[in-house]
Amino acid sequence: MKQRNALSARRSSVRSLAVTAVMSALSAVLMYLEFSVPLVPDFLKYDFSDLPALLTAFGVGPWAGVTVELLKNVIHLPVTQTGGVGELANFLIGACFVLPAGLFYRLKGGKTGALIGSVIGTLLAAAVSLPVNYWITYPVYAQFMPMEAILGLYRALNPAATTLWRALLMFNLPFTAVKGVVNVVITFLVYKKISPLLHGGRQNHKNPDVQKKGPSGNDV
Repeated sequence: MKQRNALSARRSSVRSLAVTAVMSALSAVLMYLEFSVPLVPDFLKYDFSDLPALLTAFGVGPWAGVTVELLKNVIHLPVTQTGGVGELANFLIGACFVLPAGLFYRLKGGKTGALIGSVIGTLLAAAVSLPVNYWITYPVYAQFMPMEAILGLYRALNPAATTLWRALLMFNLPFTAVKGVVNVVITFLVYKKISPLLHGGRQNHKNPDVQKKGPSGNDV
């Protein structure tokens, strides 16, 4: 019995590593497929690279989701156009998104746990985007483009964006929040179909006799 349990644990560990690696690669690819969206400055690009990380946080574990966020940005570093500061900001905000979502889901389980965790993660990521951009990202950007020019791009959309802090509150915060909501919605739509690939029928880590419900309501 002990050998069987050890073999099962080893297989689970290998599967988790494999899933994390594959999702990290997928996430890195999605970083390249960025595009502009209406109502925000053109340099705020949208991509779906947080989606694999959120799926991994639910299917494998919260720290696996954080690992995906880290690895995708490390993979992206060789082609960075921001001196690495964009990747750093992306990791910090992304980690704040997937970690609470995965932790709360692991704690409570089921669709309710996934939803509450996702809401917490979305709100935290949006809030964290303010200090990260204000004190890390934009001071570096200002070395290449005058801050007044950056603010001019915001004021072209809304003249009330007279300071960086106002611009971040009016544009970056809701942009991050909407991005999180979209990723959560997609996760709930596709999780049931791909969950066997993520956990291979893994049972509740607290009680192996009780199956837990995935974010989409399926048994996992």
